[in-house]
Amino acid sequence: MQSIGIVGAGAWGTALAATARRAGRRALLWAREAEVAQSINAQGVNAAFLPGVPLEGVRATTDLADLSGFDALLLVVPAQFLRGVCHALAPHLRGPTPLVLCAKGIELASGKMMSDVVAEELPGKPIAVLSGPTFAIEVARGLPTAVTLAAKDPELAKRLAAAIGGTSFRPYVTDDPVGAEIGGATKNVLAIACGVVEGKGLGDNARAALITRGLAELVRLAVAKGGRPATCMGLSGLGDLILTASSMQSRNYSLGFALGQGRSLSDILSERRSVAEGVDTARAVTELAARLGIEMPICQAVAGLVLGAKGIDETITGLLSRPFAMELGFE
Repeated sequence: MQSIGIVGAGAWGTALAATARRAGRRALLWAREAEVAQSINAQGVNAAFLPGVPLEGVRATTDLADLSGFDALLLVVPAQFLRGVCHALAPHLRGPTPLVLCAKGIELASGKMMSDVVAEELPGKPIAVLSGPTFAIEVARGLPTAVTLAAKDPELAKRLAAAIGGTSFRPYVTDDPVGAEIGGATKNVLAIACGVVEGKGLGDNARAALITRGLAELVRLAVAKGGRPATCMGLSGLGDLILTASSMQSRNYSLGFALGQGRSLSDILSERRSVAEGVDTARAVTELAARLGIEMPICQAVAGLVLGAKGIDETITGLLSRPFAMELGFE
């Protein structure tokens, strides 16, 4: 795998393009916005989404046809736009091009996981999942990072790991893509909850409790979808949750923090260009859990907040008024 195409030129896609170049691969980055592609090609920087980080050797395009013939494609568009981009990409792909899912979410309209969406729009392509505790700016700068690279075919995962891995970007391979996907999607919802706790000033004890009980919800959903608990305890589950539920660098945590301080969701989103995946995923996860008969009270509370069904105080009171129970949920 000598050439890597990256579909999506936000901060994370740009960081992955820099990572591929650092691994010695040819990297072409597809951008929806012409000004983003121009900035990368003319100035060697993504001024809109990852300013201040030089992108030596990375090229950009706005034409999906230019990705034809690449050895592997990383799909890094936001979850709710993935289907449309894959549909547009389909005419340009030849042969069994491996596709690596780097978006974290569940499709709101259908309740389907990203792998299901891609399999419908781009049938017959090998699929892998890249997930884990990653802030784009740190990855782009070459700071030490470890991720999960999951595929049903472990040999595919190993080949992809060898293609994009290096001394500072360390992929750990697993054959449980379902567990990796559910971890990446659900942790964004839980990060909003932890941000609310911080913004509301409820203390570190409450945030630690939310992380722990939120992890139990994540595991229950993953197992119901066919994933393994051990995967949820790894980089794509617990590792990613710890990172995004405890830092203002996280778009979802910072959004929750602002909600906890009493700001409206519409005002928060109006100030942002990048997507906080947890907003849509909260509703998608809650609806999926209901269909599967899975109890996820924290995710349900976040869904109520972002939909405007309940206020902050009412939501917190509801969670704290739940009956006492045995500490179960990781089995």
